[in-house]
Amino acid sequence: MDYRLKMVTADRWRKLSLFAQLGNIGGEVSRALKARAEQPPAGQPVADRLAADRALALLDLTIADPKNQRGGRGKELWRVREVLADFFYGDNEYKSTEYSWRKYFDAFAYAANLQHSL
Repeated sequence: MDYRLKMVTADRWRKLSLFAQLGNIGGEVSRALKARAEQPPAGQPVADRLAADRALALLDLTIADPKNQRGGRGKELWRVREVLADFFYGDNEYKSTEYSWRKYFDAFAYAANLQHSL
């Protein structure tokens, strides 16, 4: 597990709003997308996989958060996890794009910033 994720406890993560949680996940997704465009030197860890791993780990914490089980939130989060894993590790059967991921997560980052400024 990444050293930064060890510092993120489930209790600390649960204190964040859903918007903030997904905005933070979007930051990791953004790093993974940026790293994916760059070719790593031979023998170096693939940075897009490391950032994608962190994004999925944070998404797992979000799914486990009891406040995110209300309504259809849980189903949507599981679907996001499925499609995100398919994009980075599978054959991209869902045909998601870099643009679609940025658009999805940027909306949450924007909402979290609005929520924080109130």
